[in-house]
Amino acid sequence: MVLDVRRILLFTEVARRGSVTATARALNYTPSAVSQQVSRLEAEAGQPLLERHARGVTLTDAGRALAERGERIERELTAAENELADFAGLRAGTLRVGTFPTVGASLLPRAVIAFREAHPDVRLTVRSARIAGLWAMLENREVEMSLMWDYDWNRIDREDIVVTPLADDPPALLVSKDHPLSDRSSAALADFADDPWITRADHHPVAEALARSCHAAGFEPQIAYEAHDYQEAQAMVAAGIGVALAPTLALEGIRAGVSVLPLQPPAPVRRILLVRMSDHVLTPAAQAFAGFLRDAASADTAS
Repeated sequence: MVLDVRRILLFTEVARRGSVTATARALNYTPSAVSQQVSRLEAEAGQPLLERHARGVTLTDAGRALAERGERIERELTAAENELADFAGLRAGTLRVGTFPTVGASLLPRAVIAFREAHPDVRLTVRSARIAGLWAMLENREVEMSLMWDYDWNRIDREDIVVTPLADDPPALLVSKDHPLSDRSSAALADFADDPWITRADHHPVAEALARSCHAAGFEPQIAYEAHDYQEAQAMVAAGIGVALAPTLALEGIRAGVSVLPLQPPAPVRRILLVRMSDHVLTPAAQAFAGFLRDAASADTAS
């Protein structure tokens, strides 16, 4: 037995109004069309559901039971419509976003604050990881979209993703306040060819950016220290161990004793990106959050 839900709902309306004619009038059908649908439902049920008489209809026991079920179906459908409306209207739901540390400490918080103020009923979860971890979370659908980055020599280019560039993140030079060139308004890498360098440990991409940039400037950097994060790198710069290269977004908090010198071109600018899998259609919450990310990136670029 397979019952047509639309016929059940129509039958429930007939039961509620007690008349085929009244139901037809209310739903803008013809009485014969309503009668045909009820007859087909009775055929599906294998038994009569209505007893027809001159003044209207009377439900059989089976018809009464089915009408009660029909009312429950109506309530569930109404609840489903309201729930979907809540998701569409950003009054409910969960949004999971991936990020990486430097953006998580700079651009991302502004977008999070704006999103939570605008849509406080949506639960926002943020997961931070290196690039490999972000790819795994995207592919496993642990996050709906993720912030990522790339350089000219390793562009993110896959057929199964959608990439939205948000901002360019140029590098800067970190030097000790006691360095002879610390009062410059900008600098070139070649000016620091004889300096010891602080780089990132564990084959971090910024270490590759430093090596490539120095080679392009005609020298091999002398590595004096390998730091595991930018705060550690700043501490070593302030102590006079060497100079360092860092993306601008990694410089939200500059410690005492460190000068930041904008780097003259050519410089290894990285792109900040928003990435999602191409077979995943963004939810209304994700679309709204992406807008706040673009706003935050634009404000950061303008400043």
